[in-house]
Amino acid sequence: MGHLAIYDMDKTITATPTWTRFLVHAARTRAPWRLALMPAVGIAGLGYLLKLVDRAGLKQIAQRLLLGHALRSAELEAVAETFAEAEVAKGVLHAARERIAADRAAGYRLVMATASHGYYAGAIARRLGFDDVVATQAKRDGQGRILSLIEGDNCYGPVKLRMIESWMAGAGLARGDLHVRAYSDHVSDAPLLEWADEPFAVNAHGPLAALATRRGWPLLDWR
Repeated sequence: MGHLAIYDMDKTITATPTWTRFLVHAARTRAPWRLALMPAVGIAGLGYLLKLVDRAGLKQIAQRLLLGHALRSAELEAVAETFAEAEVAKGVLHAARERIAADRAAGYRLVMATASHGYYAGAIARRLGFDDVVATQAKRDGQGRILSLIEGDNCYGPVKLRMIESWMAGAGLARGDLHVRAYSDHVSDAPLLEWADEPFAVNAHGPLAALATRRGWPLLDWR
């Protein structure tokens, strides 16, 4: 039987969310004048809280404001690499590193599954020794430039599990042949945790902590 260990990223592996910090890093690196648009990002965030825009829409608006409509792949990759280098150096929880290393030593195939964009989550995952990444993807134009639009769905909630299952099918992995561990801090990942053989609520916020207690899932604190 094969073994998978599936990790969420933000606030599970990293101490704090990464998306806004990545955008600020990218804007500061490429075009510092775009930081003046942060209030507009805040207004978009308010629209999300008022349910006027969904998570995917908020993500697209924020990227358009702080990164622009389209970036050359090499340019975005360079920004992602410098962000990942800093994040892995200072932003990854020590206990998360230890658990990742333990799962690797136990023969688990390591999968990062995150709503963050793959163009920078992948750079973080590589540095931590992950084998595969399932993440939100960006559309590209005819010139191969990365756009501020999402390709397909935002890798969040029930969609994350569907994307994991799609990745498994593409990799030739059958669920019945696998023992799966899953780690997440947020109740939005309840479908994934329910699906796993060993679900772990890590650094859990209130709703996930309550669900984990009802389900008898282990509660881990890596902070």
